[in-house]
Amino acid sequence: MFVKLLKRTPEIPVAEKLYGAIVAQARTPAFYAALGVPDTPLGRFEMIALHAYLLFRRLKTGGPEDRALAQGVHDVMFADMDRSLREMGVGDLGVGKRVKKLATNLYGRIAAYDEGMDNGEPDRGEIDEGALVAALTRNVFAEAAEGAARPVALAAYVQAQEAVLSDQSRAAIHGGEVHFGPVTAAP
Repeated sequence: MFVKLLKRTPEIPVAEKLYGAIVAQARTPAFYAALGVPDTPLGRFEMIALHAYLLFRRLKTGGPEDRALAQGVHDVMFADMDRSLREMGVGDLGVGKRVKKLATNLYGRIAAYDEGMDNGEPDRGEIDEGALVAALTRNVFAEAAEGAARPVALAAYVQAQEAVLSDQSRAAIHGGEVHFGPVTAAP
């Protein structure tokens, strides 16, 4: 589907399905129309990164199989980013640098979102909504039009998705099925 050059490990076909679900959810028009996420390549990357983060967060509570699957999704994601950059006309010499920058950006977002979701202390389960809203404002809404951004609503969505994902069985996720909840403009 997305990847032709990745080493075909057992996780890759499932990872492709999961990544497809991430991309489908990230393309939900309500993010852009109701929540003010910029409908730009950067805005779309931010939404893919946010949903990948949510899945990675769900998988990090499991064992080695979950970590292998998360790595597979990561690999599929960046192979797709590589392909997308090439389709956008980025030359061979620039693709590697841009993919590396996107990966660095993803790791920074994961750390920032974890800070908000864990109040800086993993496994405490306390959400620091201010830190989460600040991270979403800084990352997702960096190029949003004044007054268009709805970071508080997006933070509520992120918190709701954690519950949605935690209710999904490990077997279903390892079968390539992940479902995200609806996008609403409230609060």
